[in-house]
Amino acid sequence: MSDLMRRVTEFLAAHDPAATDRWEFLRARFDAGLARIDWPQGLGGLGASPAEQAAVDAAFAAAGAPNNRPALGIIGLGMASPAILRHGTSKQQQRLLRPLWTGEEIWCQLFSEPGAGSDLASLATRAVRDGDDWVVNGQKVWTSLAQFARRAILVTRTDPNVPKHEGLTYFVLDMKAPGVEVRPLRQITGESEFNEVFLTDVRIPDADRLGAVGEGWAVAMTTLMSERTTIGGGHSPRNAMVAPLMNTWRSRPELRTAGLHERVLELWVQAEASRVAGVRRRQAQAAGRPGPEGSAAKLSFSELNQRITAVETELLGAEGLRYADWRPERAPEGTVPAANRRYLRSRGNSIEGGTSEILRNIIAERVLGLPPEVRVDKDIAWKDLPR
Repeated sequence: MSDLMRRVTEFLAAHDPAATDRWEFLRARFDAGLARIDWPQGLGGLGASPAEQAAVDAAFAAAGAPNNRPALGIIGLGMASPAILRHGTSKQQQRLLRPLWTGEEIWCQLFSEPGAGSDLASLATRAVRDGDDWVVNGQKVWTSLAQFARRAILVTRTDPNVPKHEGLTYFVLDMKAPGVEVRPLRQITGESEFNEVFLTDVRIPDADRLGAVGEGWAVAMTTLMSERTTIGGGHSPRNAMVAPLMNTWRSRPELRTAGLHERVLELWVQAEASRVAGVRRRQAQAAGRPGPEGSAAKLSFSELNQRITAVETELLGAEGLRYADWRPERAPEGTVPAANRRYLRSRGNSIEGGTSEILRNIIAERVLGLPPEVRVDKDIAWKDLPR
C-alpha cells in the first residue's frame, strides 16, 4: 500500500463517514491534505502528483464519504481555484479555498456583459477606488449558479484611459453584499439556468482584489483556460454524452437504419478519443498547467455533443421532438434529462464558455502559430472606442 493510500485508510478509520457530520468530514479531509493532493500542503493538498487523485476519490466514495457537490462547485473548483492558487495572496488562499472545496460556498463567474459579447476585454463594468474599498457599478449576464452563489470572480474596468486589455482588475465578490441583484433568465429549454446580475454601488474591500491593479486580463486568462478545460475535458463522454444515444440504439432496435448505424459508430469512436484526451488535459490542469489545448477540448466537446444529440433526435423521430418539460429548475444532479431536452440544451454549448469563433482564433494563433487576427483597437484607449 502506498503512503498516500495508507493516509486515506487512517483518515477513514478516524472519521467514520456514517457517524461524522458532513461539513466536519469534508473540512477534516481538506485539512489532512486529501482534498486535492496536488495542491500545496496546508491548502488541501500534499504537493503530490495528481495521478493518484482518482484512486483517492474512489477510496472515499467506496467508504460512503460525502462528496463536495461537484456539480454546484464546477465554477469554484474548475475556474476560481486555479486563479486563486496562481494569483492569490497567502491570506486569500487560506481564507477562500477550504469553503470553496468543501462546497460550503458556491461560486459564480461575473465575466460576460450585454455590450461586450465574446470580446471580454470590451467590458464596461467600472470599479473606482474609494479608500480601502472599490465601488463597482455595471451589469453582467449569462451567469450560471448566481442564484446559489456565495462568492463570484469578477472582472472590472479600473482605468478607461488605457487600451482595453490593460485597464482591467480582478476581484472576488461577496454575492450577499448590498447592491448585488440577481435576475433569472429563461432558456429555450424553459429552465432558468442563467442569470443577469446587476451591480449598483457595490463595495469590495481592496483585500479581495486578485492580482495587481490593471492586471486583471492575465488573471482572467488563467480562469478562461481552466474554464475551457473544465467544460471540454470535464466530461466523461462514454458515460455523460454518448451513453444515452447508445442506450437508445440498443433498446430500440425498431428505430435503426443502416445509415444511422454508421453515424452512431463514428460518434462513439470520436467520443472515446475525446475521453482519453480529456484525461491528459485534466492532469495538466490539476498540475497548474491549463493551456490553449483547453480551447480545442471545449470546441471539440461542443460540436460532438451537438452532433450526438442531433442523431438521437433523428433516431427517435417525432418522439424526439415532443418537449413538454418547462420547469425552471435544472434537472437534479445525477439524472439524465430526456433526449429532446438534451438536444435543445446542446445548442448553447457553442456559445457558453467562449464561443466557437473565439476558440478557433485561439487555436489558430496559440496552437498552430498562424498570424494573429488584425486588431485596429490595440493601441486605442478604451474610453475612445466606439460603442
